[in-house]
Amino acid sequence: MPVLMITGTGTEVGKTVTTAAVAAAALAAGRSVAVLKAAQTGVGPHERGDADEVVRLAGAVTTAELARYPEPLAPGTAARRAGMAPVRPHEVADRAAKLAAEHDLVLVEGAGGLLVRFDAAGGTLADAAQLLGAPVLVVASAGLGTLNIAELTARELRRRELELAGVVIGSWPDAPDLASRCNVTDFPEVTGAPLLGAIPSGAAVLPPPAFRTASPAWLAPALHGTWDAETFRLRETPA
Repeated sequence: MPVLMITGTGTEVGKTVTTAAVAAAALAAGRSVAVLKAAQTGVGPHERGDADEVVRLAGAVTTAELARYPEPLAPGTAARRAGMAPVRPHEVADRAAKLAAEHDLVLVEGAGGLLVRFDAAGGTLADAAQLLGAPVLVVASAGLGTLNIAELTARELRRRELELAGVVIGSWPDAPDLASRCNVTDFPEVTGAPLLGAIPSGAAVLPPPAFRTASPAWLAPALHGTWDAETFRLRETPA
């Protein structure tokens, strides 16, 4: 099943722009793409959400959103406080499977990290991935403090016997500090998975045509791109 779950090492790490870049690269490779936002929080009924941002940047993708809640909280908490029905993992899996029947690639963007709760029963994106048998892509922040969360995420995926497709750095700074540069080497070591890309800081403010043209250069061939991890490592890793 052509479904890829996208999670992060936390909030504001670049999941949406990474999802848009993966979608844009796949579209450029001639694939049909759908993007499913499992639960959108922190936006009102008529405001633009993450799925809308993916369309703006990537172009002609099918989008779906299972639920949205007004407060910027974990989906389970936001649903409870709003008195609204929560999203269940089986609902995420069912919608992704339906989209997969009609598209070459389905990207399922989670909220925050892998174990952020969707409902009072503790359902998570990891549970939805297990129902589908889908691989998981982890979007990580670049700098100090990210390795611990990346490794814990990888360990939880292995514990659940889920495939960690790889790690993408969601916002690579123009002037990376020492920790960021060292992390390029350390991410594969601590996660046991390849580094599959680095999205430049400020990518989301590019004009959409420029974003779509540039996206393949930010991502490895496994994500329909041309980015080379070893070349990036040699250039960025400190002596």
